[in-house]
Order: sequence, then C-alpha cells, then structure tokens
Amino acid sequence: MHVIVDGYNFIRQSESLRPLERVSLERGRQELIRRLSSYRKSRPHRITVVFDGWLSGPPAEERDREGGIEIIYSRRGEKADDVIKRIARHAGEEIVAVTSDRGIRDAVIRSGGATISSRDFEERMIRAAMAFPPEPDRREAIRSEESYEREAPGTGKKGPSRRMPKKKRIERTRLKKL
Repeated sequence: MHVIVDGYNFIRQSESLRPLERVSLERGRQELIRRLSSYRKSRPHRITVVFDGWLSGPPAEERDREGGIEIIYSRRGEKADDVIKRIARHAGEEIVAVTSDRGIRDAVIRSGGATISSRDFEERMIRAAMAFPPEPDRREAIRSEESYEREAPGTGKKGPSRRMPKKKRIERTRLKKL
C-alpha cells in the first residue's frame, strides 16, 4: 500500500506540529518526516509526503528520501494538490491519501484510492507509536457497519440491501491496513 501525505495540510491540521511550523517551516517539515519515519517502522507501507513549492520552490520537481520516506517538493507554479492527484491517477497499487482537502479527497476517490483526514491519521500514528494493537479499529469498523445497517431504511427484507456500499467496504478495508 502507498500512503501519500499532503505535507503542509497535515502540519497545519496537527495541534502539535502547527507551533513548530510557526517557529520555522523547516522545523515543522522535519518533525513530520521524523514521525512518519517512526510510523513506517511499525507499519511498513510505502510513504510519500508532498510539499508545496509553487510560490518559491525550485523550477523542477525535487525528490528526496529520508528515513525511508519519499519526499516530493512540487515545482514552482504547481501545487502539492496537483502532484498528489497525478500520483493517484497513475498509481498501480492501493493508495491512501492523507489530507483534509476536499478537492484532493474527491480526486483520489475517483481514481480508485481511499482517503483519511490528517487528524485521523495522526491519531493512528500516535497509537502505532504507543504500540497499541489495531484491535480498536476493527471494533470501530464493526460498530460503524452496525450503525449503518440500523440507519439504513429498508423494507424489512434481509440481504444485500442492508449491506454497506461496495466503495465504502473497499475503503474500510484499505484503512484497516493503516
């Protein structure tokens, strides 16, 4: 699975990273990369973090690697959103985009990927760092499926009509892997 993180979106959504970014943009980026690297040790997914470079960035897209994390700085004139959408369109594997940006979320879902909000992913990273097993996630998924079934209007018949839509089931399966 390939996890693509919208870097600045994640930093600005995080209560703990936002103050570091106010001190220095570089400091916020480095701390995010450090945390992602730590997360990668417990969940060996391929992780790419994309940062905006569209205002004062390099004339060409730059790629770097640090702590097992692929880092992409978009070229001048191109937003990180565009890079993430492009990666999602051309991905040959399961992808999960970590962003709270609705435009990116919609584009990734249209491309067949799954999305998770920056805050939800940060909570998962914290749980992984504390070495909690992923059991609570399974119970949450079962609870959400049960509540979906209770809320679903129906004719009282049993069967596929009460089943969660296929897109939701696929997305839930991908997010369980995080």
